[in-house]
Amino acid sequence: MKIYRHVFEKIISLESLFSAWNGFRKDKKNKKDILIFEWQLEQNIFQLHQDLKNQTYRHGPYTSFHITDPKQRHIHKATVRDRVLHHAIFAVLNPIFEPTFISHSYSCRINKGTHRGVDYLANILRKVSFNYRGPCFILKCDISKFFASVDHGILLNIISKRIKDDGAMWLIKEIIGSFYSDQSNLFNKKGLPIGNLTSQLFANIYLNEFDQFVKHELRIKDYLRYTDDFIVVSNNEEYLKKMLKSIKKFLEQKLQLKLHPDKISIKRFRQGVDFLGYIILPFYRLIRTKTKQRIFRKLKGRIKEYKNGTINQQTLGQSLQSYLGVLSHANTYELSQNLKNQFWFWLNE
Repeated sequence: MKIYRHVFEKIISLESLFSAWNGFRKDKKNKKDILIFEWQLEQNIFQLHQDLKNQTYRHGPYTSFHITDPKQRHIHKATVRDRVLHHAIFAVLNPIFEPTFISHSYSCRINKGTHRGVDYLANILRKVSFNYRGPCFILKCDISKFFASVDHGILLNIISKRIKDDGAMWLIKEIIGSFYSDQSNLFNKKGLPIGNLTSQLFANIYLNEFDQFVKHELRIKDYLRYTDDFIVVSNNEEYLKKMLKSIKKFLEQKLQLKLHPDKISIKRFRQGVDFLGYIILPFYRLIRTKTKQRIFRKLKGRIKEYKNGTINQQTLGQSLQSYLGVLSHANTYELSQNLKNQFWFWLNE
């Protein structure tokens, strides 16, 4: 295992912090808190650098709110100062941990994402089913309250195996310890805030332990994961039942995580696989009904923003192309045409 030292000085350097600011402020230029921070940008960055260097930095409070996309999520938003630091931490830590991740973990990684995950799943379903002619079963699971359940002690221990830098570990501990969920108790702090850039990386670091167990201990070939959703494909239903027992045991004993009891299923491929907004069946792929409804609802909302002057014509056009891009990954020619027709109807009504 490769060990990394001198990590802290890379994170807190002025070059790193200014670069983090430039990356962070993209697409956020007109937001009030961004403008306030930018008004005295150099002073704010230099003060952050000094606080980090002296190790007097303390993470600020969070603002919380709920979003529905598609299910309701409780988001915790950090201050601009803290979010700039999150970007600096991510920029240094991600290249350290990214090479350790398995290729078939698709969440919050460069050149991965939902569409590549769905494409890979479609490929292994075709392979395991011998081009849709043989038996094929899918074990699909969801980790219950994953972000709220991440154990701080376990996460810090995983990170410390690779990062041998007292300053970096102090800072990482400060970031992780800035939030804890209602899953915590007097002895164990738990939880990562949905909304922090660092939480996406920490989630992958945490669940990489599970990925490695699945691939190297259980020797499961046909496996993929997207955040807390994962799938195992096999032509043997009993094999999947056996693997499920080992999976549950590892998650509970090593990572203090539990599978959602209502979201564990073993189905035949011909019943369809519902994953990341798509339903994959032999020979074709559909868009989940809720995904379809959300696309139409969001596009209508973007048109309303355009008419109110909140966004310009270019941004509106990009939104339409983005939604058509989502549809292009399924057999949805008629649906795509319907979306275009609705777009022009709403635009001109």
